[in-house]
Amino acid sequence: MTGDLQRAVGRNLRRIRDERGVTQESLGDTIGRHRTYVGAIERGERNLGLQTVESLADALGVDPFLLLARDG
Repeated sequence: MTGDLQRAVGRNLRRIRDERGVTQESLGDTIGRHRTYVGAIERGERNLGLQTVESLADALGVDPFLLLARDG
């Protein structure tokens, strides 16, 4: 279904960010974006490019494929 992967990335991002105790604001600062952008990703409202996925993964210290996993 359209948008499933986008929503999965958002769920994975929120889970990993929460596990690491990182705020949306802190993550946004690290990747050069506003916290509302991070929130929109987590809600599945943003269609991300691969470079953004890589930036998020680098900022959280995880493999980018963990963000892309459909099963979390």
